[in-house]
Amino acid sequence: MAAAASAAASSNLRFPSNTHRSSRFQPPSSAVRFLSPVPPPRLRISLSRPARLPLLAGSGGTGGGGLGDTGGGGGGEDGDSSRKNRTEALLALTELGRSLDTLPKDLAAAVEAGRIPGEIVHRFAELEKSPIFRWLLQFGGFKERLLADDLFLAKVAMECGVGVFTKTAAEWERRRENFVKELDFVVADVAMAIVADFMLVWLPAPTVSLRPPLAFSAGPIAKFFYSCPDNAFQVAMAGTSYSFLQRVGAIVRNGSKLFAVGTGASLIGVGVTNALINARKALDKNFAGEAEDVPILSTSVAYGVYMAVSSNLRYQLLAGVIEQRILEPLLHNHKLALSASCFAVRTGNTFLGSLMWVDYARLVGIQKIRE
Repeated sequence: MAAAASAAASSNLRFPSNTHRSSRFQPPSSAVRFLSPVPPPRLRISLSRPARLPLLAGSGGTGGGGLGDTGGGGGGEDGDSSRKNRTEALLALTELGRSLDTLPKDLAAAVEAGRIPGEIVHRFAELEKSPIFRWLLQFGGFKERLLADDLFLAKVAMECGVGVFTKTAAEWERRRENFVKELDFVVADVAMAIVADFMLVWLPAPTVSLRPPLAFSAGPIAKFFYSCPDNAFQVAMAGTSYSFLQRVGAIVRNGSKLFAVGTGASLIGVGVTNALINARKALDKNFAGEAEDVPILSTSVAYGVYMAVSSNLRYQLLAGVIEQRILEPLLHNHKLALSASCFAVRTGNTFLGSLMWVDYARLVGIQKIRE
């Protein structure tokens, strides 16, 4: 009897150690699924160890420019930050009662690779509660921008909503008594502004990188610009870093896009203006001798250059420095005050841009002061 009791006691003592030893080799998903609110220290280690292989593989694929999330490796501090991000994101999913399968594929891949922290997972869950945001999160581009800034849609509405009024006011400020005489120029400027306002918010907006690694066959220039952030001044998340050249590359890349947008918008605006002038000439014979068509090619190219340089720099500074680095840290817990501050700053920036465009157009000679 004593021997049997001793054998039973010894087997009971061995049972927990065997069970715990086998738990170390469970997959991360099962470990998270059964994770308790206060996990034992060894269970936390089991979350990070299986992540090393995909992390190193993903980082090796980006190297000098795949994702642009790391400066070139995946080891050292970047590797530690990636493992920490992955653990935080998986714990956030556990708190929300969700699994990786419930996330979009690109977001789930970013979680597995350790590119996003738990805060982004919580923000995604909050945005999904709104029918409008849940619909927009299905589209690439919107998802990356909304996860980086939950006020992105409000900023688009601000920019486009006040654009017409502020640009018209700026035109009046610069032209004054010549406002009516130069009404064709005013219409062209406002029409160009409406088309371009959306892109001026879209392109420089900070984003969360969810893009997969670029193919190995891509050229070095394509890899470099692919690794650049969307905003040259945006705050890099933990586990993500951008070099000085990558941030300069963001300005160059967005500038080329804005040149194309500005040129295209100008073609539309000038085309509308010339159509209005010709219609008025047909109705008013006196107006026919006063008005002349707005030059299409020179105006379009000039506006493209203006957007690539002036608008590009102003909006990147606005979104990356003033809003993300100054206003958001100060007013993070006061959304109403933050929205009001962004509205005021963006209104002032739009008005300033309109003033600068009139001066620039006169400087390069595409618009002349009429006596």
